[in-house]
Amino acid sequence: MERNAEDFAAKYGKVYQDMFRFALYTLKNRHEAEDVVSETVLDAWKGIEGLKDENAFRAWIFRILANKCRQKLKSYLNRAVELPADLAWRERDTSEDMDVRAAFYKLNDEERLILSSSLFGGYTGKEIAAMLEMNENTVRSLKSRALKKMEQMLSE
Repeated sequence: MERNAEDFAAKYGKVYQDMFRFALYTLKNRHEAEDVVSETVLDAWKGIEGLKDENAFRAWIFRILANKCRQKLKSYLNRAVELPADLAWRERDTSEDMDVRAAFYKLNDEERLILSSSLFGGYTGKEIAAMLEMNENTVRSLKSRALKKMEQMLSE
């Protein structure tokens, strides 16, 4: 695809809300989500000439976004972060809620990404497969296994 600002803006205009929602549900931080979407758009603009099929724009840009989100999630593991003041004061009412959260974070990055996209983002297996460049059956299988892992962790 030729680098054309108007064409790029038109295509981006159709997906920007979904991109932000995906990043927000994945990263759970508005500022991080905004940053990741901005980085994605910049990378997409730089690499737009490599896109052969204009109809694949959505899947292509979401693949970039998913990779950026993965990188950001990995960076979370490498740094200790103090909770923001607005979150630090809240205590969880039940240990069950904490157990579910702990089980979720014991999943690997890919499993968390697929579950959060599906459960929080409302994306279908087909949409997630397109974004992550995976087979739809693989996405369903990974989602199912992740849910079973969580169920097993919670039953222990």
